[in-house]
Amino acid sequence: MAKPIDELLSDFAAGDLLPSAAIETAIAAAQSCRAEINAFAEIDALGARLAASASDYRYRDRTQRRLEGVPVAVKDLFDTAGVATRYGSPAYSSNVPSVDADAVRILREQGVAIVGKTTTHEFAWGVTTASERFGDTLNPWDHDRIPGGSSGGMAAAIAYGAVSAGLGTDTGGSVRIPASLCGIVGFKPSYGRVSTKGVFPLAPSLDHVGVMGRSVGDVKTVAGALGIVTETRLQSDRYRLGIVPDTDDLPISDDVRHSLSQACTILRRHHDMVQVAGFPSLKRAFEAFAGIVLAEGGMAHFSRYDREKIHESYGPETASRLEVAAQTTIGRYADSQRLRREFVGQLEIATQDVDFLLLPTCPCTAPMRRTAEITIGSWTGSIREALMIYTAPFNLAGLPALSLPISAGLADGLPVGLQIVAGRGRDNELIAFASEVEKLLGVNTTYAHLKRR
Repeated sequence: MAKPIDELLSDFAAGDLLPSAAIETAIAAAQSCRAEINAFAEIDALGARLAASASDYRYRDRTQRRLEGVPVAVKDLFDTAGVATRYGSPAYSSNVPSVDADAVRILREQGVAIVGKTTTHEFAWGVTTASERFGDTLNPWDHDRIPGGSSGGMAAAIAYGAVSAGLGTDTGGSVRIPASLCGIVGFKPSYGRVSTKGVFPLAPSLDHVGVMGRSVGDVKTVAGALGIVTETRLQSDRYRLGIVPDTDDLPISDDVRHSLSQACTILRRHHDMVQVAGFPSLKRAFEAFAGIVLAEGGMAHFSRYDREKIHESYGPETASRLEVAAQTTIGRYADSQRLRREFVGQLEIATQDVDFLLLPTCPCTAPMRRTAEITIGSWTGSIREALMIYTAPFNLAGLPALSLPISAGLADGLPVGLQIVAGRGRDNELIAFASEVEKLLGVNTTYAHLKRR
């Protein structure tokens, strides 16, 4: 099991552990993780060893940088110089970038050793991290279930114990959904807080670079190195927390509801909780999101390839989605953006008197693999809509949001995620508050109880 980052850094500084030794452990864990649950698309053992060797010398010379020698992984949507980057697609099987994505470059400059690239749904356009060409990524809690997506490989690798943290992307929940289903922490900062240069685009007006980690502390350390957050204390001893009311748009499973209720019972002792009145429709927000992704996703891909090339080289799921995108008109895109503006305006009014929003990250625990539709209560619909309806709205609004594991579901013993949302630009406060919530709820980040099946 990977050590917490702060503990690693302390061991390195004290001379109790060499980065080169830590990297060997991480490489072995990544190889095991790849073989068992297919969470790594590429393992860069040579590059990681070279970086770790340089870190050994820096500690000896006392010139270490902020994250010197720390093993991390990055989602296979980020360009990595000299390392195969496929974006989850057979169309890019031989792609080896010459330049790092901005976020990767910043982390390297802070001293990290990148162990490898974690799997992604093709071009990040899906929530299952399944692939006919490269194989499915499995949920480490139960191999018959999905890890979520599209950053499913990163969440699975962290939950497995291969690394403590890494980079993902989030266009409609792609950091938070797999964080919830795999029982880790997933943080989507405010829109534009981290450069997306060198990251394959899905929908540029919705795309976010995010940080995933075993604990809020691990996420905070990496986010700090990226310049997303700074060391900040809570500005209040007692916050006003807004609870998103039950909606007819999509019910919540009994397991998730029970876990959320338990968490709120504890938090209510320390903070004021109110039901948010006038909360805008999540279903309409998802419809706006879906329209924007179709239009912007279509533009991203059709600017690179013609339709014949797409059908020849893309996976069937993405190719069929782009056929629908080809029929999208500028009028529909305009309507989707209008719905987006209306939702954001209504959201701002509804939440003006609360400090943070609390709601489920996903309405259910991890669904079974190869499931196209799921049923929750009286609702039946696509797995995509079910898993994204509570996350995508905050991409529309560009708000910082974080998924925190709070417990395991009663019936299936799988992780449940609490989503915490803050106002735009309040990333520091969100991380500080999430750290307090993690302590209050006694979140288990050791994963000693994880049962691999």
